[in-house]
Amino acid sequence: MVAHEPSVLVALVALIDRVPRPAPPRRGRGRPRTYSDRLFLKALVIMLVRHLPKVHLLLAVLAEPTAEMARLRALLREHGRYPSRRTWERRLARIPDTLPAQIGCLGRELVRLVDPWRDDGRAAAVGSTVLAAAGGVWHKKHRDAGIVPHTSIDTEAHWTKSGWRVPRRGGVYGWKLHLVVTVARVWIPLAATLTPANVADNEEAPRLLPELPEAVRYLLGDVHDHDPALRAQWTTEGRTLVTTRRGPYPHRRRRRGPPRLPPPALPRHRDLQRAVQGHLRRPRPRPHQGPRRHPAPHPRRDRRLPTAPAPSLRARPGPARRPQSLLARRLRICDRASFRP
Repeated sequence: MVAHEPSVLVALVALIDRVPRPAPPRRGRGRPRTYSDRLFLKALVIMLVRHLPKVHLLLAVLAEPTAEMARLRALLREHGRYPSRRTWERRLARIPDTLPAQIGCLGRELVRLVDPWRDDGRAAAVGSTVLAAAGGVWHKKHRDAGIVPHTSIDTEAHWTKSGWRVPRRGGVYGWKLHLVVTVARVWIPLAATLTPANVADNEEAPRLLPELPEAVRYLLGDVHDHDPALRAQWTTEGRTLVTTRRGPYPHRRRRRGPPRLPPPALPRHRDLQRAVQGHLRRPRPRPHQGPRRHPAPHPRRDRRLPTAPAPSLRARPGPARRPQSLLARRLRICDRASFRP
């Protein structure tokens, strides 16, 4: 049972056995597969939780003599056999091709169990986000010449323009995650794919639609999903595609500037503005001073202009300034420096 597992990692790996399996693909020519895709999905979960980027690190961690690793080794066996290192590398590299079907199958099962649209409309949202590639970037001049200047460069990634999501100028080298989730009180992923960053949203969205449940009636998208081909594919059997359009907002004011107030509200607005301005202009006492009152203004008739001559701006009050001179120590230093050859 999952509740009696020795650690959270073992419980997560054990839960994968309860995930429903998608329909098996059509068998091609060649030797049949010995291990199922679910086995390598378990290994992928272990690598993500333990931050293991390579297969040899996964095998080294699984070889540790602990109760947790012994339980994980037992969960990674099928038909009494344990895959070899070459099998781990080859099958883990093919995981991205099978993940969309597994995510769609899991999403449909969760929708059936949770029923997120019980009180809401049956809608889903499609979108994408850019993920920067780990390591260096492959510049266009090197890509065109077929030169890989560093081994850390992911040659399968690509460039895309940076939007508001990425705080960088220019382009971003990496991948793009396309995702469809439920629009309800519980967000459940229904379909997902990972493509190079230069793949457009309207090109990848048609591949995600077959994985959605039949109960979805509304699909919410961005301006990039406003595509005639995508709309023609989705608007069947009473379904609706809701997206934004390019251009100015239809309810935008023609007159630029602050909105105008209605005439009855103008006097009240001015009175409030005067009160706020008077409150802000009131002098504030310092922390070490108490409140003080302003002197009463003198009547206008008692004001007199000064008759004394105005003081000169050039004349400085106080004693005259002494001539500036250097110290004796600094004079000796200057004399020594002047006699050097």
